[in-house]
Amino acid sequence: MLRKSQILFVFIALAAGAAVADDRFPWPPELEPDVQFWIDIFTRYSTEEGVLHDNREMGVVYARIDMPSGLSRRERQRRITAERDEIKAVLEVLASGKREGLTAEEARILGLWPDGVSNETLRAAVGRIRFQQGLSDRFRRGLERSGRWREHIETEFRALGVPVELAALPHVESSYNPDARSHVGASGIWQFTRSTARRFMRVDHVLDERNDPFEATNGAGRLLAYNYSITGNWPMAITAYNHGLAGVRRAMRSHGDTAYVDILRNYNGRTFGFASRNFYVAFLAAMEVDQNPERYFNGVTPESPTSYVVAELPGFLPVSDLSEALGVSPALLARHNPALQATVWQGSKHLPAGFTIRIPGSELQEPIDTLLAAIPADLWSDEQLPDLFHTVARGDTLSQIAEAYDTRVSTLVTLNSLNSRHRIRIGQRLRLPAAGPAPTAAAPPATTAAAVEAAVVAAAEPAEDVAVSEVTPGAMADEATAPTFEGLQTALLSDPSDYNIADNGTIEVQPLETLGHYADWLGIRTQRLRDLNGLAFRTPVEVGQRIRIDVQNGDIAQFESRRIAYHRAQQDAYFREHVITGVTEHVIRRGESVWILSLRQYNVPIWLFRQYNPELDFHRVQPGTTIRFPVILDRV
Repeated sequence: MLRKSQILFVFIALAAGAAVADDRFPWPPELEPDVQFWIDIFTRYSTEEGVLHDNREMGVVYARIDMPSGLSRRERQRRITAERDEIKAVLEVLASGKREGLTAEEARILGLWPDGVSNETLRAAVGRIRFQQGLSDRFRRGLERSGRWREHIETEFRALGVPVELAALPHVESSYNPDARSHVGASGIWQFTRSTARRFMRVDHVLDERNDPFEATNGAGRLLAYNYSITGNWPMAITAYNHGLAGVRRAMRSHGDTAYVDILRNYNGRTFGFASRNFYVAFLAAMEVDQNPERYFNGVTPESPTSYVVAELPGFLPVSDLSEALGVSPALLARHNPALQATVWQGSKHLPAGFTIRIPGSELQEPIDTLLAAIPADLWSDEQLPDLFHTVARGDTLSQIAEAYDTRVSTLVTLNSLNSRHRIRIGQRLRLPAAGPAPTAAAPPATTAAAVEAAVVAAAEPAEDVAVSEVTPGAMADEATAPTFEGLQTALLSDPSDYNIADNGTIEVQPLETLGHYADWLGIRTQRLRDLNGLAFRTPVEVGQRIRIDVQNGDIAQFESRRIAYHRAQQDAYFREHVITGVTEHVIRRGESVWILSLRQYNVPIWLFRQYNPELDFHRVQPGTTIRFPVILDRV
């Protein structure tokens, strides 16, 4: 357990060079065992070992288990199961009331709990034994890697009004590994999912800015600032980064906006699992280590940032031509411009116009602007190459792919001779309309393109062996809740709208929804919903209205899943064409309508406007009310 003197850093921060009182990141005494648990995981235990612990009372650590890297998955699970079964047996004996004549092991495990622990508590603990792998070697490596981008992160966060202490978050998310990929499709040092990232950056088959620490940092800062604007405090804004705004708002309504301990200890939302409960305390632990690295890692030295020169490309250009003009290899270009996708390196796409190329200054013989100006005009293009193929990624559906390329599902089915519109596989290469029908005999791949691709793939591989799935939020999820967490929580993390069915069987009407949608998602007739709610024929439902739905014979999880999938599709389609660049405020004047302001003056769809003003009653807006609009930019 930490001494009080060791946690004073929580209450003192350095801002603009001056020490000021800081209560932005509260560390209540009740959470101290939780924070200390994660400090130990980050600094005491390596990836060659792990601990079995209670997943609610984090100070109860039952056993350490050796987990050498060469062990098979089966052997790892065998060791965990064997040790867990022994602990379960002891807990069951203690839960029966035994307190005298204890064996050494029974006394040891009982001693981990407070004096007077009840049989009921011990009985509940039988089902809460969880294994956590150590992360000290990865955390140390993350401290070293963080030096590459730390100055940039702090500069960006200050400009956005975000506390620089949040630079500790990538330690929890990815160990500052830019090659990190999670099992739920999150990517980069900030572990953005596609849907969330598209609000703030470009993510498509040409550029994936999640993988560029410089671009992703700006997106992370804007996302965190947005979370704070909705929650009003940093503990819940940080929790929302993992759990999503809708779930955090439900927890705040249930327990109180600043009831941090109560929320993290007692909130039992369906998707509020181990990862969500522990995200804020893991951040506190990471912040402590990040701000006091020498206390935990003797001799750790952050890497120096690379001195880059940057230039914006004035047009579309083959990567081979840029490589030749700058006198650097495609592999070096790939290493320092990780947002560029495989389509660029394979030659099926040009480097996009407006892309900011980043090169170490030491690699260039002349100023980058001079080298770019020397490229013959006929090599530049005003248009991108047409899309010929799409490689299916995790989470792709045929309808999403069709929408992304402005075509029809039936066209893709025909071009690719698909047996079913519902069956595509990860890694499958789909022909697109610009490629035309498949030839009778496939042409051999171009040798030059293959050579470039091979060189780039080799250069882009991580410099060190980092099993990122162990440090991403999904790895902290309970086994029993992981599918729900993956299916619902990662879909609309930045959407504060409540898509759940309340305990009383009602839902809140959201923009873009009709009774027909609810009937389809429930598999019932629309008239049944009208009857339940006393609605006359053709009477529309209104945004913000609560209506009762019939789930007696339906599947609640299925309804919510279909509802979220619908909104995700709508939002994904919008953010393929638009990006959020900031926020502006507007004070309502007499006679103004939020609907007209949103759609005409600010050009913001109502569903997105509502996400920035989730507590606003559209029908009772008074003059003098301050409302917020996202600043939208059309993608080029």
